[in-house]
Amino acid sequence: MRKLFGALYSDASVNIAMLLLRLVLGLIMMVAHGFDKLKNFGTKSHSFSDPFHDGSVISFSTVVFAEFFCSFLIILGLLTRLACVPLILVMSVALYTAHHAEIFGGGERAALYLTGYLVLLLIGPGKISMDRLIGR
Repeated sequence: MRKLFGALYSDASVNIAMLLLRLVLGLIMMVAHGFDKLKNFGTKSHSFSDPFHDGSVISFSTVVFAEFFCSFLIILGLLTRLACVPLILVMSVALYTAHHAEIFGGGERAALYLTGYLVLLLIGPGKISMDRLIGR
């Protein structure tokens, strides 16, 4: 019982938790959001929101890059911190423009993704990652 409520943790548990966070965030974002946008790029890109007035195709391309390709890098644990930056930007824009910063409403999912990507940015991918292999 003491272990259940204790504040001690092992390096192994942190590394497994970071792997789990990377896999869940990456897979859900890539499969549920990025893949559909990539698959329907031609039909969805011209009617997409353009919050920075760069053109809807450029905005949509940025979102596809982040949601599909950066998520894939996060799953692998390859260039993880760098891959988090576009996803943090996309989730911030989604939360504040599309969902009007309603963290406890329609923007809840974007806020959860944003939080997960910020954690990955701050802590890193953990030892069970491609970054670890490259960094040796």
